[in-house]
Amino acid sequence: MTAFTTRPEILGTFGVVTSTHWIASAVGMSILEKGGNAFDAAVATGFTLQILEPHLVGPGGDMPAIIYSKRKDKVEVICAQGPAPAGATIEHYTSEGLRLIPGDGLLATVIPGSFDGWMLMLRDYGRLSVRDVLEPAIYYAENGHPLLPRVSATIKGLAEFFEKEWPTSYETWVPGGSVPEPHSSFKNPVLAETWKRIIAEAEAKQGREAQIEAARDAFYRGFVAEKIANYLKTAEVMDASGSRHKAVLTADDMANWSATIEEPQTYDYHGWTVAKIGPWGQGPVFLQTLSILRDMDIASMEPDGADFVHTVTEAMKLAFADREIYYGDPKFAEVPLDQLLSDTYAAARRKLITDEASFDLRPGKLSGFERQYDATMEMLGADSKTGAVYEPTMAHLTEKRGDTVHIDVIDREGNMVSVTPSGGWLQSSPIIPGLGFCLNSRAQMFWLKPGLPTSLAPGKRPRTTLTPSLALYEGRPTLAFGTPGGDQQEQWQLSFFLRYVHHKMNLQAAIDQPLFHTSHFPGSFYPRTREPGGLMVEGNFSAAVLDSLRARGHKLTVAEPWTIGRLTAARRDADGLLRAAATPRLMQAYAVGR
Repeated sequence: MTAFTTRPEILGTFGVVTSTHWIASAVGMSILEKGGNAFDAAVATGFTLQILEPHLVGPGGDMPAIIYSKRKDKVEVICAQGPAPAGATIEHYTSEGLRLIPGDGLLATVIPGSFDGWMLMLRDYGRLSVRDVLEPAIYYAENGHPLLPRVSATIKGLAEFFEKEWPTSYETWVPGGSVPEPHSSFKNPVLAETWKRIIAEAEAKQGREAQIEAARDAFYRGFVAEKIANYLKTAEVMDASGSRHKAVLTADDMANWSATIEEPQTYDYHGWTVAKIGPWGQGPVFLQTLSILRDMDIASMEPDGADFVHTVTEAMKLAFADREIYYGDPKFAEVPLDQLLSDTYAAARRKLITDEASFDLRPGKLSGFERQYDATMEMLGADSKTGAVYEPTMAHLTEKRGDTVHIDVIDREGNMVSVTPSGGWLQSSPIIPGLGFCLNSRAQMFWLKPGLPTSLAPGKRPRTTLTPSLALYEGRPTLAFGTPGGDQQEQWQLSFFLRYVHHKMNLQAAIDQPLFHTSHFPGSFYPRTREPGGLMVEGNFSAAVLDSLRARGHKLTVAEPWTIGRLTAARRDADGLLRAAATPRLMQAYAVGR
């Protein structure tokens, strides 16, 4: 169908890069021009985003990626989600007087995973050096970059707290005692020196792979881990619980962990095969929702109509309810994905969708999982509160929209990357002295009740919301896409994908369609609230659609037009033509290519 677009769909044959910041996209394209492939470009783009969007991602964070390697002719997942430290037991956290893990501070920290994930991608799939992929980030950290207004606002909202409680963060983010102004040139020279030392230690070795291994060692077993461990030995800092706590992360935790390569979880839908990360993240929610919608006539619904919004929302409520009961690190818990994605189960779930908005949390009760079902529902009744649904980290102190970044890259050889880096936000925890970055707060996604798939345990991965997507059309790797947005990531991607598949829009038109999401299920971030029947929609929808949704019982919140979601996408056609697009929302994300 013909649809309005805010920008052209980018076309080319050499390469395309799309990300949540125009400078990062340009950096990725420069790496392709330099002779790097899609993996090299993704790594350089990811490190640059840590400088440009420090309120959304940092070096101490985490990163899942879904990739297609032309050489291996295989779709794979890179899991750079660090697990809980050895000392992260339920008993320790409850002895600190906690019922929920705070959304910030040191108790919320798991092993920082992204650096090892990026180095794994570079070593096994790229062809450039550690220097090549780090130099763009070093340039912007050392010479400055135009500070985004949102970063300035985040720092302003936290400046008093930083000065009082996290002085190392105050020194970094409020240099000279003045909050940096929007669009001013902002620098992080300490982080630049950290990356320079990584390069120096890498280049003390001969050979590309040996240098990458040396960089990994420097971070996880060398000077970076040493500085982190020295700080954490004595640091006791304020967090969202209102009390001061010490970390449980140690140098041994870091030294004994590395990123891994896994098989993706997939589902076939109308000629497409969608690949997602496993149930240690929320990726299978996308697949479960597709299974519920597969036999419904989505193509006959107007892509911006009330029937589409209502039907997709009600299907997502059912899939997200199952997430709460069954998802978790499969190394620690049995996750019945075969049952959850089966045709029989989907048909039964589909029957629950009516013309009225649902207000109850309605997970399916699978045979053999009754005790888990009952225990989770009991816990949610006690610890998951109704009320405002916060975005991640520090919502108790400052306005915050968004919580991560996203990158899609396709090169002329057909290599594809979809990656959603996150964590280590500037508001996550204090800056580590001498490194210029802080740690993550991903442990807040664990529950402090034993016996659940998402119960806190040493070595377990938290159930991340990070969820990149890669789709094959008729068996051919074709589409990479994703978005920031916490629990909303899966929802915004789903409406994009359904509109793209069923309504034959180009990438930009599908991204430009008005977005929506439900807050019906418990949030993954502290304070784990939910809003039964809650549905947020952009003001881009017509008044008639909004009235129809209210009439069906949805508890509607209408956001300002063009304010929801930060989608990006890239595609490779069978003839090698490349396409890319990025959201105009926030006037920040850009697709580039030639």
